[in-house]
Amino acid sequence: MTVLRIVPNLFAKNPQALAAFYADIFGVEIVMDAGFIMTVAGGEQSTQLSLASQGGSDTELSVLSIEVDNIAPVLDRLKKASHPPVYGPIKEPWGVNRFYFKDPAGHLINVLMHE
Repeated sequence: MTVLRIVPNLFAKNPQALAAFYADIFGVEIVMDAGFIMTVAGGEQSTQLSLASQGGSDTELSVLSIEVDNIAPVLDRLKKASHPPVYGPIKEPWGVNRFYFKDPAGHLINVLMHE
């Protein structure tokens, strides 16, 4: 058996609006629209699942970690969308630059880049 992918499912009262938000902020594409559920995807696909007792640096555990090659454009887009970080940006002792924000549905999202 081979796991082909693991996809987190976030609750949203308005999946279309939340999918559009992620498409705008991260430049991903809407690849499925079944009305009650939307799927966005972009770039390389990977199969990962993180299991943690906290978010690191004694922060709340985020529901998603999204790795990007440069956090600056994401910060700019979030600022324009009135979704400022709730933690960071900060360089963590384990070698990542990151920040947290809450999406329009209230999910805590960790955005990170490796040094």
